[in-house]
Amino acid sequence: MAELTLTVQDHVALIEWSRPPANHFDRDLLVSIADAGEAAASDGARVIVLASQGRHFCAGADFSAGQIQADPAGAIGALYEAGKRIFALPVPVIAAVQGAAVGGGLGLACAADFRVATPRARFQANFARLGIHQGFATSLTLPRIVGQQHAASMLYGGHSVRGEEALRIGLVDRLAAEGAERDEALALAGEIAASAPLAVRSIRSTLRADLLAGLDDALAREVAEQARLMTTADAAAGIEASLAREVPTFTGR
Repeated sequence: MAELTLTVQDHVALIEWSRPPANHFDRDLLVSIADAGEAAASDGARVIVLASQGRHFCAGADFSAGQIQADPAGAIGALYEAGKRIFALPVPVIAAVQGAAVGGGLGLACAADFRVATPRARFQANFARLGIHQGFATSLTLPRIVGQQHAASMLYGGHSVRGEEALRIGLVDRLAAEGAERDEALALAGEIAASAPLAVRSIRSTLRADLLAGLDDALAREVAEQARLMTTADAAAGIEASLAREVPTFTGR
């Protein structure tokens, strides 16, 4: 398939992308997702489903990319500026998660109103295991979705949360059979699309008002802290270990 496709049926928009092997995003992909979502909502879509092809939903930003290493504040800031438009989409968004949603990929899933996943899905706020601060507004979204204690546990420890545990703590809204996460997400979208669209938009605007109001400050803090910590020895060790699929050793420097 093309890198990103948009299809709309029965007032439900499906935005689907493919960037094998792990569906890392960059600014261009986030802009394309936002463009497609805005176009669909303007053209009558009442709900948007975000989905990706392949084994994993999204592994976040590619920290092996030279631009992030060369200019962390500029590159990460550009990513999050594009990502803000996804948060601001005017209709409900559902993420259909297969495989891993890691780092910024978890942030992208948490930008949605709902998450549908399978038992084998893996959600991981791995930022501290990379030696950096959390990003993609997970400072706001993760505590909002799972509560302060579960969020702190995920952020401090960087451990994976599988589908059934994610359902228990509220990170996942519906658990689907393996391979059926997209169908289940579309079914949920159909239920929402059957409601009065102007009412749904109004209700959603009310429910997300505090999230959107705090978004700029949260992202600014995340960019500043990620850029600062990217210069540390721990970040170098964490990113190197992640790319090599090894366990990092941190020294606090």
